[in-house]
Amino acid sequence: MNYRRIIPNMCTASNLVFGMCSMLSTLHHDFLLASIFIFLALVADGLDGRTARFFGVASEFGKEMDSLCDLGSFGVAPALLAYEFVLHDFGILGAVVAIFFACCGMWRLTRFNVNANAIHGYFQGLAIPAGGNIVAMTTMLFVSLGVDPHVFGIAYPILMAIVAYLMVSQVHYPNFKGDGGDKMYLIPKVFAAVMFVAIVWAGRGAVCPAVFVAVFSTYAAFGIVNSLFLLFCKKD
Repeated sequence: MNYRRIIPNMCTASNLVFGMCSMLSTLHHDFLLASIFIFLALVADGLDGRTARFFGVASEFGKEMDSLCDLGSFGVAPALLAYEFVLHDFGILGAVVAIFFACCGMWRLTRFNVNANAIHGYFQGLAIPAGGNIVAMTTMLFVSLGVDPHVFGIAYPILMAIVAYLMVSQVHYPNFKGDGGDKMYLIPKVFAAVMFVAIVWAGRGAVCPAVFVAVFSTYAAFGIVNSLFLLFCKKD
């Protein structure tokens, strides 16, 4: 038995285990715990690739298993969480947004696997772990602060649909791997920094989830603004 392969595969499997735990928690309306499990799935997702490379056992089998687990933990689980937490009150619209989110996650993972050897230095579209955790960490923040998300009205499903679209968009996001990539302009950096501080300040009653919301949300926003700068600078 090759224990070097077992450890990365256990990390990958734990990703899906946490995703399933999140869905079960959602069905029991424990939205805080459901959000925590999605974040734990992110931790497991970050460990599997690193352990595989450390032991020198990275394989196509592991990559495919990772994608399947990601779809469950960061596509389906957040969609179900958002639906049970808020979206069910919007009727057909809420159901459509939840399904749209999961489908965009599936599309994002498929495109990433197909283009893995063709795209370097950046992510094309928002990575599904980031998209899923925007939903999860926002839910955690609302629950921790006792905020009723219904006060935002139609803005909630609209923003969730936007996050879903970002996953399948052409927006470029830095991968922080140091392998080149697009230039990161100063103004988008400043914008992201101001947005980060604003979110943490607004959620200062629950600092930990506020920081997580700020991290994922500013990353999503930075990609949009920086991509616009890239577009306009190329035209010049």
